[in-house]
Amino acid sequence: MARQGALRRGSGAVAVAVAVTMSVTSGTVASAAAAGAGGGHGGHGDGAHGATRAAMAELVRAEGLPGTIAGVREGDDSWSAAVGAADTATGRPRSPRERFRIGSLTKTFTATVVLQLRAEGRLGLDDPVERWLPGVVRGNGNDGSAITVRQLLGHTSGLFSFDEDPAMIQRLASPDFLLHRYDTYRPEDLVRTALAHPPLFPPGTSRAYSNTNYLLAGMIITKVTGRSYGEEIERRIIRPLGLSATTLPGTAAGLPRPHALGYSTLFGGSPTPLETTELNPSWGGAAGEMISTTADLTRFYSALMRGWLLPRAELDEMIPAAGGPGLGIGSVKLHCGAVVWGHTGTIHGSSTVALATRDGRHVAAFNTNADWVEGERALAEAEFCR
Repeated sequence: MARQGALRRGSGAVAVAVAVTMSVTSGTVASAAAAGAGGGHGGHGDGAHGATRAAMAELVRAEGLPGTIAGVREGDDSWSAAVGAADTATGRPRSPRERFRIGSLTKTFTATVVLQLRAEGRLGLDDPVERWLPGVVRGNGNDGSAITVRQLLGHTSGLFSFDEDPAMIQRLASPDFLLHRYDTYRPEDLVRTALAHPPLFPPGTSRAYSNTNYLLAGMIITKVTGRSYGEEIERRIIRPLGLSATTLPGTAAGLPRPHALGYSTLFGGSPTPLETTELNPSWGGAAGEMISTTADLTRFYSALMRGWLLPRAELDEMIPAAGGPGLGIGSVKLHCGAVVWGHTGTIHGSSTVALATRDGRHVAAFNTNADWVEGERALAEAEFCR
């Protein structure tokens, strides 16, 4: 059975040489949840968010997770909460202030920069990839002249996802990960790994999530601007919005403090959770390397939805009026009829979801310091359907 890709929905502390195997028992989770289930951190208690806290506690209990944190912006008010353990060995509780790996939420940042370049007239969404990266996407039926920038951002290129390559699955989703967690990867090499496989379908005829698309988008940003995608994200988004806890670590393996420990089942490759807090995220690149906080994520998605980062024409390209998948973002219709926009991200030891109403007035971000979470939708239902 194929495993889920390692980047879904796939400060530089000194690295430790040996990974510690942690078995998260229900007793540990229950006691940690009790320790971390204090009042909301927005200064007004839980208020209207009581159902959200209850859903967080139930998620931790039902799925045997270490802990979950939340941050919400609603109008001029904010609320945050933490349930469960940041460290299952000590029972240290989680804190809403923690930094964590956001995985594929990085894609929304990358797509925003590409769309800003489009607004500036520096590239077109219907430009072929070949125009910006000549000779890069060729072989085994792959043809960069037939794939557009828009198709990269919307996952309609048909390109194979490099992290689904059998050798990469062995490195990322098996115990071999513990031997390779500090390895450095270049995007060009990962793209070549993807191109060793034929396309999944002709460009534009279907949709399949592929991390290769966003590695190429990051490479295009560099070609257009002369600066790395990371520099452009910092210059265009992080600094203007004051996202002081959001970073692009590059090859640095550590997480800035404060942070929880991350626990991973290696996407099905390990029968028990392993502690995987430190890792070199260069294999994620423009598809998934970033670190942030719930407060910074809610600020970013609110600003994006309100049109503070993109002109109306580009925001309309990113967010289709009919809903469904957009460019670097997607929508979900909840049971109460509410439609929210955002992204999810899973990387070793961390699962994150950030969602916003179309007007950007109500935004929520959740992080779990584990990567086997399945019931995150319940958190969105509790927060947005009340």
